[in-house]
Order: sequence, then structure tokens, then C-alpha cells
Amino acid sequence: MRVPSQDYHRTRIVIPEKLHQGMDALIHGFEGWNKRRPSVARLLKADADKISEDARKLVYLSDSRLRGNLGELQTEFRRRGKEVDQLLPEALAYMIEASNRTTGMLPYPVQVMGALALYHGYLAEMATGEGKSLTACLPAVLAAWTGRPFHFVTVNDYLADRDALEMKDFYSFCGVSVGCVTSQMEPKDRRANYEKGVVYTTLKELVADFLRDRLIIGELHNASRRQLRQLLRPPTAADNTVLRGLDTAIVDEADSVLIDEAVTPLIISRPQKNSSLVEACEITHRLVEPLDAGRDYLINQRYKEISLTKEGERKVDEQSVMLNGIWRGSARREELVKQALTAREFYKRDQQYVVQDGKVAIVDEFTGRLMPNRTWRHGLHQAIEAKEGITVNDPSETLARLSFQRFFRFFRKLSGMTGTAKEASAEFWHIYRLPVMTIPTNRPCIRVSMPDRIFSTEREKFEAVVDEIEMLRNTGRPVLVGTRSVTVSEKLALMLAARGLDYNLLNAVRHSEEARIVAAAGEKGRVTISTNMAGRGTDIKLGHGVAEMGGLHVIATERHESGRIDRQLFGRCARQGDPGAAQAFMSVEDELIRRFVSPLLRKRLAAALQGKTPGVDVLARIALFQAQRTAQRLAYRQRREVLKMDTWLEEALSFAGSGGEM
Repeated sequence: MRVPSQDYHRTRIVIPEKLHQGMDALIHGFEGWNKRRPSVARLLKADADKISEDARKLVYLSDSRLRGNLGELQTEFRRRGKEVDQLLPEALAYMIEASNRTTGMLPYPVQVMGALALYHGYLAEMATGEGKSLTACLPAVLAAWTGRPFHFVTVNDYLADRDALEMKDFYSFCGVSVGCVTSQMEPKDRRANYEKGVVYTTLKELVADFLRDRLIIGELHNASRRQLRQLLRPPTAADNTVLRGLDTAIVDEADSVLIDEAVTPLIISRPQKNSSLVEACEITHRLVEPLDAGRDYLINQRYKEISLTKEGERKVDEQSVMLNGIWRGSARREELVKQALTAREFYKRDQQYVVQDGKVAIVDEFTGRLMPNRTWRHGLHQAIEAKEGITVNDPSETLARLSFQRFFRFFRKLSGMTGTAKEASAEFWHIYRLPVMTIPTNRPCIRVSMPDRIFSTEREKFEAVVDEIEMLRNTGRPVLVGTRSVTVSEKLALMLAARGLDYNLLNAVRHSEEARIVAAAGEKGRVTISTNMAGRGTDIKLGHGVAEMGGLHVIATERHESGRIDRQLFGRCARQGDPGAAQAFMSVEDELIRRFVSPLLRKRLAAALQGKTPGVDVLARIALFQAQRTAQRLAYRQRREVLKMDTWLEEALSFAGSGGEM
């Protein structure tokens, strides 16, 4: 049973301010630049070096004395509230020694610098392999000491469970309890774990639990109103909520969570019987089968839109003249047809989704992981089911909806970590007030970044990729190959098998042993094919003798819309001073080039490649720069529109008396 003070904080959140516009945005941007100026990083680095030096003097303390001093600091942190910054160096020094004794890991000065950045509300850009999991534990303890709710948000259940278990002894030594909330947990277990001082969980679980709690509480978001209701009535369903509030959060892989995931809001829904829509999707699929691209409808690849031509409209009218119901309205008829054509042209099996056990499972395009309990909205999911010839299910009724952008603006104190943040530093500040700080590596990075290779056709590109893999494999050097889709990963696997080359394949269909496969990717002679997931959070250690060969070699089979995604893949090699190399292979037929490069530039590039024109590499770099810049601008506009829509819906519901206290 929660005490009244806890109940008061349980639903209290920060009300997000509106996004800055015009001159306000300019001033706001200058404030962000000031917070991430180089001199701030130098000051934090100096503080971290001094704290690490102080920690070395504590090795002679007994365990009981060290634990007792940490307990005294915990009491001071809870008692003093905001006035605890002067205790920070001492607390971190004690925690460094506690980490060494409980986990065998002594935080490097750069990890202490990262911890300071997180404590002060920065997004710490730390290179892959620099020990972000341990870095986050230090400010996590400080947050838990205050007694306020603290959540460590990571990208999947495996990492949440792993880190909570591996760091349990350290947290216990510091007087902090640790919990983990994963997708398979029942409400009772969720509630028990959310009561812990440090809670590891995933983005989707945390947001879903927040929305479910709001639905349970209904209009009683105000704590005083709840307590008055409890005096007048017996306990209600509101006692079944699981969260104890939102206050402080550290977001791991923050670029994936706060940027890539931000386009799709999380929706709590329930099945809603709609036999008319189910029947309409099945009919529409048959109706559009004879329609031809270019003659009956036009495809806009950049914005992924379909428009019917006059000829297409005539054919649709002719084929639907005998249909009744919703087919009588021309607008609704055209909407259904465009939906079916969108499913045909832009949603490909083994790319955007897979079919398993007779059901459509969405594939996360940024991680390559399955999202089995997610569905597309507005009839798109049903259109894809009809296209695949499987049972068309009823659509879902939306009960609650919240964008990830708006959710993370509810926290009083937010910070994060990632290996790739610089490209989106302005957006992190503008949306979340998160200034990006780059943390130096513990050892110099000696990765060899090889120039991109570009080909006129996709076939030529993959032949070159396989040649490169075979050449490296024959030397015994391990290779990690990154692909954008399940289809491409399977295609590449077949090409390797045809040459008698062994490989490990990791994609949305074959993900059950993800951590084991990726961890072994650095062994001698190993060839690993992976979609974008690439085992983020799993350390790749080099096998015996591999460093002398040049380390792990990473190959990207195409460039991505964001340069951040490319850097994530390349960051799998050359960790902690290890050698490594990375190279991208591209073709004019790649999706990025087709969607975001002008037809004229594509034509000139293809001709230059065919004729092996001198300077073609320069033209290729121009095309890539143009494509990624255009794609990133479009993606940023989409994220802003999601946030605006979410804010508009919230204001509309609140005005109508249905929004509650948000």
C-alpha cells in the first residue's frame, strides 16, 4: 500500500513547454550551444581526473567502512535535496572503489566524465565499447539516493535484464535496490519492480505502463481528488497502477530511442469488430490486381505516396459499379484503393514485415527486430494481410496514444548515452533540452575508414561484396556485414553458400541467439551477416591473433538515410584501442539513391560509373551527401509533425474535459 506522499507524486509530471519558434528558437539554440561548448567538456574532464585520483586513495578502506560512508552520503543526498553538488566528488570516488570491489571493473576517468555529464543532464556521446553500462550506474545511484523514481531505459529486454543482473551487487553495496521490467511480466511483478530504487526497462514497456496507468486512474490524475475519493468510497481499480511516478531517466542508445523511434507513437488499443473493413480490404486487393504502375497510378518514392491517374480512376469506377455500401462513396473508394496500392508498392515482405504463423509481424526498420504485438493503423495492416493471402483480422480501437517525444518531455530530469549523437545535436536540444557532450575514448581509436565503393547496378555491388568477404575470409580475418533488410541478408547468405563459405546469419527471423552470435563475430575466420540490430550493447572481443591481422572488418552493403546509422554499424569494430576497418558498398539502384537523388544526377552518376570516368568518386560523394541531407530533413519534419499532432490532441482532449492532468 502506498503512503499518501508517494501517491501524490505518482501521477505528477512536468508539463512540456511548447516548441520555440522564430527569434525564441534562435535564442534557445544559442543557449544549447553554450551548454555544449568545448570549455564545459574540459572542466568535466578535469573534475573526473581529480575524482579518479581521490578514488585511488580509498583502496585501503575496509568493506564495512566503505559501505558505511556510502550510507552516510545516501542520507545526505535525501536530506539536502538540490543542495548536494558539493558532495558529488566524494560520492563518485566512493562509488568507483565500490564498483571495483563488487564487479571487478574500475571506471576509467573518461567513464567518470560520462557519469558527470549524465548527472548534469547531458546526452553523453560515448564510442561503442567504452563501457556505457557501467558509466550509467554511477548517476543511477545518485538518482536513487534522492528517493525519487528513477528509470534506466534501454532498447530491448535482453539488455535490461542483463544490466540489472550484472550490476545488482554494486547497487546493493551502495544501498540501492534494483528492478527490471520486461515484456513478459504480469502487473503484480511489474509493480514490485517499479518500486525499486533503480528500474531497468525498455522504452515500449515504460510508455505502455504509463498509458495503462492513466487509463486505470481515469479522471483522477489529481492526487488530492484521488485521496478525497478514497475517503468517500472503498478502494477502486486505481490501486492497480504499476508505476510510482516519473522523475529522472537515463536513456541508453538515445539516438535510437529519442530520434529513430520518435516517428511512431505508442498506442494502447483493443480489437474492434469491423467486418465491413475486413471485407473491403479483401475486395480491394482483388480490385487493384490488374492496375499497372505508371499507367493507372503514379508512385512518389520520396514521400511514399500513391496517386491515381484518370485511367486508373476509370478502371476502379468500372470494377466497383456493382459493389454496395462504402463503395458508393468515391472518396472512401479511392482511399481504400490507395491503401491497397501502398501496401503493394511500399511494404515488402522480409523488409518492412515478415509472416510468421499466419500473421504479419512488423520489422523495426532501424533495429531489424520484430515487433510482434504492433500493427499499422487506418486499415494498412489489414491491406497487407489481404495482399499476403492470410486471415484479415479486425482493426484495433485506440484507447490511448502518446508520442515518445512528448513522453520524455514529462521527466523532471533527463539524460542519455549513445555512440552517435553529433548529427542530431540541434534536434536533441530543441525537442528535449538535451545538450550533446562528446566524451573522449579511453584509448585512441585506430579504425581504418576505407573509401566507399559504388557500382552502377545492385548485382555488381553484391558480387563485389562477396568477393571482398571471400578474400578477407581466406586471410582468416573476421567480417561483420550489415544489411538493411531480412531480404538482403538472406540473399547475401545464399550467395556465400554458393561459394562454399560458412557464415552466421542474424536478422528479424533468426534473432533468438543474437547476443551469442554478435559476441563471436570477432573470432578468427568468422563471417557474420546482420541486419541493423548488429547486437547493440553486446561487446565484440577479438579472437586470438585477430588484432595482428587488422582486427574486425565491417562492411555496409548500402548507406542509410541517416549517417548516424552508418556510424553505429562501423562502431562495431576498433573498440577500446583494438584495430579494425570499415567500408561501405553502394549502387545507383540502392533505395537511398533512388528516393532522394534527382533523376538527372542519378543518370550522370550511372553513366560515369559505366564509363569509368575520372572523378566519379567525387560525384558519388555529392550524390550521397545530397541524399542523406534530404532524407534527414524529411525525417525531422515527420518527427516534428508527430509531436505537433500529439500536442494538438492533448490540448483538444483537455479542452473537451477528457484529457485529465498531463
